[in-house]
Amino acid sequence: MKVRLDYGKSKLEADIPEENIIHILETKPTPPLEDPRARIIESIRSPIGSPPLQSLIENKKDICIVISDSTRAVPTDLILDALLAEIESYGIGPEAVTILVATGLHRPNVGKELEGLVGQEVSKKYRIINHEARDRDGCHHIGKTAKGTPIILNKNYINADFKILTGLIEPHFMAGFSGGRKSVCPGISYMDMFKHFHGPAILESPNASTGILDGNPFHEEATEIARKAGADFIVNVTIDKEKQVTGVFSGEMVAAHRKGAEFCLASSAVAVKEEADMVVTTGGGHPLDVNLYQAVKGMVGCLPAVKPGGMIIIASKCIEEIGSLEFTELVTGEEDLEGFMDRICNTDYFKLDQWELEELAKARKKADIYLFSDCVLKCGHSIPANTLKLVDSLGQALEEGFARYGKGASITVIPEGPYVIPRLEK
Repeated sequence: MKVRLDYGKSKLEADIPEENIIHILETKPTPPLEDPRARIIESIRSPIGSPPLQSLIENKKDICIVISDSTRAVPTDLILDALLAEIESYGIGPEAVTILVATGLHRPNVGKELEGLVGQEVSKKYRIINHEARDRDGCHHIGKTAKGTPIILNKNYINADFKILTGLIEPHFMAGFSGGRKSVCPGISYMDMFKHFHGPAILESPNASTGILDGNPFHEEATEIARKAGADFIVNVTIDKEKQVTGVFSGEMVAAHRKGAEFCLASSAVAVKEEADMVVTTGGGHPLDVNLYQAVKGMVGCLPAVKPGGMIIIASKCIEEIGSLEFTELVTGEEDLEGFMDRICNTDYFKLDQWELEELAKARKKADIYLFSDCVLKCGHSIPANTLKLVDSLGQALEEGFARYGKGASITVIPEGPYVIPRLEK
């Protein structure tokens, strides 16, 4: 049986024996909006849990709009086209607006990439700044959370007298769902904060997981940080597998985000009747599968669908190869994942991007991981075999699986990777 998997900007065809497939897990079809721009404007004028934007933003002189960076499939140009036109209709010009790219710890978006992100006209008319998580002088300290996390955020945001968050609500393997408060934490957070909200005290909670908000300590910490920093209005969207807008959720940060998360859950959560010997999944396609760091989301997201001691076979383009220097050093240098987990949980050891190897270790604890990425294969870095195995093709990984589990091995396929939330029926 030929199955098409999301891989980079195209599809990767996998040939899997039909008799072995027990599930093909896909998001439920949700009709795209016929006129998403008009729906965004309508949502801004009739928001969730909030007065209309016009009444809130009146007389504001310094407006900061936070947008996602290029690693997310957010239709930012569409959102800004509608949002900025609406703000201009209130008599507020471009000189009063700063657009802040929530890069988290990712690299900045510049040049043609930035122009493609926000649109050509917006890139020329508006002041656009990339958040720099390593720039302490570019951030302000405004206090700490109840858990003791220092709140040190981009000063352009803190100094603004009106703050708008934009973004995409999709499943997230730590925060439950992206969007809302994540634009602030980690989007515009100083690097020292990551030791706290990306530390094992939070991430080892079983509730810091895909599709969970209630009782999720990551979600709770990020929400507290965003509330203390101030978030006057959000404009979030959901999309389908073709990256078309299916819903718009504007208004008060918590209420609008919750509504969007519920909408997303209805299309993303899929029942799994039994765990499989092998799961064939993906990094989610472009732009999410930009590197191995991001591909970890696909490895963790499929865990409810794979048997203990099973195999996760993941296809991820990884055009930027492994990721940051810190993550590259971690994933290529750590020979003992159990020892790594012991260090981060029981000592003062901390390194930027350790949380992604921590998440990979969660997946590896349950199953072996086989990665197909033509870019990582060519990059020249060596990854320890006890972390994951690089394969020349999906066929090679499947052959190894059949040799291990027999010709009757069960297989589950997740073509959209982390955009699907598998839920094992008990």
